[in-house]
Amino acid sequence: MTDPAPVPSPAPRQQPSAREVDAFCMQYAPRAPGHSAVRDLYRLLCNVPEGSLEDRLQWVERWMQWLRERIPAHALVDASEPEASAADTRLALMVRVLEGEPAMRAALTRLVATVFEGSRGLKLFAQVGLPAGQGFFAEASDRLARSLLPAPPEPGKLSELLLRLCPNPDDADWLARLSPARLAQLAALVGEPASPEPMPAARVRADLMDALLLLAVQVAALGMAEDVRDRSPETSFRASPFLRMRLVCDAVLARDAAADTLRDLSQCVADCRQVVGSVSRHLEDSGVSVDLVYRLERIRRGLERMEAIARVLGAPRGEARWREAMALVSDLLRRAHADRSVVELVKRNMRMLARKIIERAGHSGEHYITSTREGFHAMVHSAAGGGLVTAMAVVAKMLLSGLMLAPFFSFLAVGLNYALAFLLIQALGFTLATKQPSVTAATLAGAVGEGARGERLASLVELIPRITRSQLAAFMGNLGVVAPAAIVFALGYQFITGHAFLSPAKAQATVASLHPWKSGTLIFAAMTGVMLWMSSVAGGWLENFVVYRRLPEALAHHRVLRRLLGEARARRLADTFQHAASGLGANVTLGFLLALGPLVGGFFGLTLDVRHVTFVLGSLSLAGTAMGPGAVLQPEFLAALAGMALTGVINFVVSFSLALGVAVRARDVPAREALPFLRAVLSHLVKHPRSFLLPPKEPENDVLRVSAPPAH
Repeated sequence: MTDPAPVPSPAPRQQPSAREVDAFCMQYAPRAPGHSAVRDLYRLLCNVPEGSLEDRLQWVERWMQWLRERIPAHALVDASEPEASAADTRLALMVRVLEGEPAMRAALTRLVATVFEGSRGLKLFAQVGLPAGQGFFAEASDRLARSLLPAPPEPGKLSELLLRLCPNPDDADWLARLSPARLAQLAALVGEPASPEPMPAARVRADLMDALLLLAVQVAALGMAEDVRDRSPETSFRASPFLRMRLVCDAVLARDAAADTLRDLSQCVADCRQVVGSVSRHLEDSGVSVDLVYRLERIRRGLERMEAIARVLGAPRGEARWREAMALVSDLLRRAHADRSVVELVKRNMRMLARKIIERAGHSGEHYITSTREGFHAMVHSAAGGGLVTAMAVVAKMLLSGLMLAPFFSFLAVGLNYALAFLLIQALGFTLATKQPSVTAATLAGAVGEGARGERLASLVELIPRITRSQLAAFMGNLGVVAPAAIVFALGYQFITGHAFLSPAKAQATVASLHPWKSGTLIFAAMTGVMLWMSSVAGGWLENFVVYRRLPEALAHHRVLRRLLGEARARRLADTFQHAASGLGANVTLGFLLALGPLVGGFFGLTLDVRHVTFVLGSLSLAGTAMGPGAVLQPEFLAALAGMALTGVINFVVSFSLALGVAVRARDVPAREALPFLRAVLSHLVKHPRSFLLPPKEPENDVLRVSAPPAH
């Protein structure tokens, strides 16, 4: 057998002469025959390739570059032509040239038919921009690899061709601004080749149909999952719109997207959205799972894509269809670029994580916001108890720091000391001021994120003074008791033992370590603020975990517990566990985070510490008692007091800002509304400054018993 003769490559086309270029320009641009757009277009159309698919795609790339040039081809024939964008004027020029040059039009028509015949659009229409269902780390590594490694050519996929022709994310907006009327004119000239050439429109329409069916199968599978069905009890299994989604799409395909089948599809999509909304509303009561939120997002995005495809299929030919098609393509391009971004992946997953924890933190925050004078005074008394327990924890911390323990056991002992103190505060119903900001911020975001804009403004203006004076009451109670309690203990210890609780060197070192600019106090205070926020995140996560896994119900019906405690006590234990879960997670986490900072710093050779305002004041009180009354009036001690005050401010600002940012992101509060909210709050501060510091003289109408809105 002899080898087949090689296929000769097509001979290169001869470049047009200068005289031919000038004649062409005089014909199609008599008012500007030297215009670069006309000359470049002529050279392009004279060199339409007829070789491989890759050669044709390279020509399409060059044409896209010509179309994106910023120099408009305006008023080349008639000075009265209406103003248009540069791309639209170039499209108009190309339409005019193809109408007058049949040979060029025929060559370009063959190229378009070949490109679409050799390409498939199922991945573009059914996968690009939709969550892939991979885990976070698998998807992140895949995106990172694609951004760092060269990609193999895939000329047969429209998904890769779109990114090849539009490599910049800004190209999506550029595509959306192209004139549908001009595109329809161009498609009418080059989109209908003579038989037996394949029809590009038929090829794309078939891909759209296939994508619609594939999306229907995927969305139906996600919507019929057990956890979705459990959270939409008002919809029976047989009546689920996800169950009939496949049948509706089969009818669309069988009747070539007839108008009545598309109406049925639109109704089915609307019904599926209602089910998704019902599931979202039940998330607050039954707990949130990142996986469930992720799948609900996939369902929403899949339904949106199906609607966009249906609009293209149902639009009449011509300008209307091109308008819908370009809206779809620009959205696909925007999402295709986002699919390659690791940053976008992190943002999406952080939003889901925020959604998972913020509702629970918002509920906890309600208990830290007072409305009346009685509530304000109760907050002071509750915080006073917290200050007393904190003073005991400060003393225990000083004792533990004097022991020569190995780093691990020192971390364990200090962490348990903090955690047990915080748990004791929770068990006795006391309050710790620095725990308030991270949970009240979630409640604040709930007020910002629900209702009409006017209602949100009114809620915010009323809620922020409540938060500030409640925080002030907590600080007053904590700081007003922790210092006297520490001093009383130090004096009692000195009276019993005959020497100070802290040695002079230890007391002086404590004071020096709290100096606001001669030590790392301010940095440590900010780090502690981050830990305070992280503890609220842990508390929200644990409460959500308990609710989602239905642990209280499991405890209430546990056979061993019911046998030991009885049915009523087992149920009370389950209710207590559910109520205390958030505080348990937050308090234990905060305790060990505060102990972990110095340990991590020592591991890396860094001087790291934590600065919690109530512990700082307790330590400073012990040091001042050891140094004597005269020492507390010295500049170094007064500077340490200033460091303590700044520590409280930084603790509050950092934890509140982080919690508010996450809560706002979780509730999709628009950033543009920040300025009106700020103006409203400042106006209220100027008119009623007292409301930010002290409770009202008369009881307020408790119209803003804020509760976290249902997840959407």
